[in-house]
Amino acid sequence: MGIIWTLIVGAIIGAVAGALTSRGAAMGWISNILAGLIGSWLGESLLGTWGPSLAGMALVPSIIGAVILVIIVAWITTRIKH
Repeated sequence: MGIIWTLIVGAIIGAVAGALTSRGAAMGWISNILAGLIGSWLGESLLGTWGPSLAGMALVPSIIGAVILVIIVAWITTRIKH
């Protein structure tokens, strides 16, 4: 049950990051989960594990990391398309 909970929280973090950046409208659930999980790792690596935690992820650094990740991926994909 722990892995399912982690995937759900990762999807929520990814969806929040997409909504905050206005670049996540085209992202599907798989992309949201990946952005949330990778962004959580990135945010916790850069900022530590402070603030409230859910499913083993510190929420504030995870959301910040996911926002950074979504911005970078959106920038790279727009550069590739042009």
